[in-house]
Amino acid sequence: MKKQFAVVGMGRFGSSVAKTLYHMGFEILAIDSNESRIQEIINEVTHAVQADTTDEEALKAIGIRNFDVVVVAIGQDIQASILTTLILKDLGVNTLIVKAQNDLHGKVVQKIGADKVIFPERDMGVRVAHHLISPNIIDYIELSGDYSIVEIKAASRMIGKNLSELHIRAKFGCNVIAIKSSDKMNIAPHAEDLIKEDDILVVVGDNEHLQNFEMSFRE
Repeated sequence: MKKQFAVVGMGRFGSSVAKTLYHMGFEILAIDSNESRIQEIINEVTHAVQADTTDEEALKAIGIRNFDVVVVAIGQDIQASILTTLILKDLGVNTLIVKAQNDLHGKVVQKIGADKVIFPERDMGVRVAHHLISPNIIDYIELSGDYSIVEIKAASRMIGKNLSELHIRAKFGCNVIAIKSSDKMNIAPHAEDLIKEDDILVVVGDNEHLQNFEMSFRE
């Protein structure tokens, strides 16, 4: 059986998560205290309900504990986000993912039981900054406070050389874990593999080392 998701808060982030999961074929319950937001999304999710998620009885009536994953995507109202998280955890929700506005908000919801805390605005800011530093950067994913994965389009100085000749691990302390070529993905690249034009390298490493790598090959 496919997982069932509930998304609380139909702002830009929450509605985007709900719509995407729904179009991927999952059962989605959208919840918001604002009736107009529910009306806007009602045809793009499985179910849409207007409810005050800071009311424990309202969440019980919805049957929220029956969902595999609940995403709390409440926007500016940090108090409502924290209270909703606390109630959902007390109700026994299996997996609870919470959008946080800032580090303090994130620490609070993590302490009261959020299984994963996400920072959409901060993460997007990090990605934009890396793209500004090097236009070759396609994506940047933070794995932890110290390590990340970067997708970088092959720089002109890389083309025609193999991984051994580029000395990426020796020079920068980073590892190329995959190479995307057109529609193909090489998930176990060898030292002899040549880098071709339009290839995308997937590189993992310490954040400082990755930054040095990015700066070295920026164009």
